[in-house]
Amino acid sequence: MIPEITQTLLEAKKEQGLSFADLEKIMGRDEVWIAAVIYRQASASEEEANKLVSALELGSIYAKELTECPVKGLGTVVPTDPLIYRFYEIMQVYGMPLKAVIQEKFGDGIMSAIDFTLDMEKEEDPKGDRVKIIMSGKFLPYKKW
Repeated sequence: MIPEITQTLLEAKKEQGLSFADLEKIMGRDEVWIAAVIYRQASASEEEANKLVSALELGSIYAKELTECPVKGLGTVVPTDPLIYRFYEIMQVYGMPLKAVIQEKFGDGIMSAIDFTLDMEKEEDPKGDRVKIIMSGKFLPYKKW
């Protein structure tokens, strides 16, 4: 279920003919982070929220909601959108192998999703363009007490 504000922001983005890359240039923030704010998976500062609604030519009444802490995640159901499901499938297949390799290199711990960046690039390939996703999260070892 997409929040009402997300639908409003996406419609305004389309009406203005803006891409997430355009918004990145306007706001000085990464396009994936901006999309996360729009989809209510991240919160913006007051200044960032005002810049975003201004770029989308929306009233400032929308900015306040973007500064509130969102409820994150997709819920407990398996995603049905094919693109999002592929990420779920990737974790089903490669989750345990990634965990094993990360813990072999770093020890017992996790990769932070708070001290974290994510970037997406388009790689041109004669056999078909590729999606390149780069995740970088701080390693957090489990403490002993």
